[in-house]
Amino acid sequence: MKNFKSLKKITAGIIFVTAMALHATMANASLVLLESFNGNVGISSDGFGINGGTDGIISASVPVGSTVERAYLYTAGNSNTIGGVTFNGNAVVFGPSVLNTDAGGGLVSARSDVTTMIKPTIDGGAGGIYNFSISEGSTASGQDGQALVVVFSNPSLPGATVGILDGFSATGGDTFAINFALPLDPTDPGFFAEMGLGIEFSCNGQSSNVSVNGTTITQNAGNFDDGEPGLGTGGCSNGNLITVGGFNDPFSGFLPSYANDHERYNLAPYVTLGDTTINVRTDNPTNDDNIFLSTFYVSGQAGFNAPPPPPPAQNIPEPAPLALLGLGLLGLGMARRRR
Repeated sequence: MKNFKSLKKITAGIIFVTAMALHATMANASLVLLESFNGNVGISSDGFGINGGTDGIISASVPVGSTVERAYLYTAGNSNTIGGVTFNGNAVVFGPSVLNTDAGGGLVSARSDVTTMIKPTIDGGAGGIYNFSISEGSTASGQDGQALVVVFSNPSLPGATVGILDGFSATGGDTFAINFALPLDPTDPGFFAEMGLGIEFSCNGQSSNVSVNGTTITQNAGNFDDGEPGLGTGGCSNGNLITVGGFNDPFSGFLPSYANDHERYNLAPYVTLGDTTINVRTDNPTNDDNIFLSTFYVSGQAGFNAPPPPPPAQNIPEPAPLALLGLGLLGLGMARRRR
């Protein structure tokens, strides 16, 4: 842990600059890092979708004693439809919409910073699951749903890195990487590496492939796990087609079925002792789903889509031995000169 804390001081500035450069606008091509956090941090994500304008609930799971560092609400729609969302009693103003130029159907997503809307509730709260009301109003049929991502700090948590990537994943294939300063040891009891995906407009077998470090871990990322059931044929209906890997989802097993892929993945089994990078690749063979969000929670210090942060400084010889060595070399030179 001491190594982690000293490393945080060395690299935090580099990661912060990267995050701030991308914070102002949502990614407009591929999944790009929005923001990363290092320290005693954690993350909660959840999804909600309904077709009918009825109010619903979207939640966050945050332990007692936590401080909200950032909270984002995403909306994802078809036919270029976003907006009209009310969250926790407040009308939400979203940033610029991002069109998935690879997929058809006018699939778009947008993001809003809702930190100030939920921070007073969670900071100093009792901890556990916090429920927030949400409504899509008259645009319900054009919006497939929402995703809530909350990043928090808590002194009881282990040292970790949280990363949020958004925009869209190119349906023909997209890659991103997590880089570590020190070689990874997946056998360490404290090691963990989790990834969650947010996907819209997926049902009836439409799916994406995901590989980690060259191993395909699923061919069934998608479906509408967080959509309201009972609508249309088998519940599949435009306006509720969303799934978000979140706190209330189990990890998806290796090569899960369509129904058992919950878009939350344990990446640890695909990490080899000594690795310094976790590479992720996604592609959508049906060319009609929108992967608009990816979240990561990994142990230790990491960077995203960038060179790995530098390792901790090595031990440097004390000044006294260095001075003695210099004097010795000087004396040798003078002896040669006398000869």
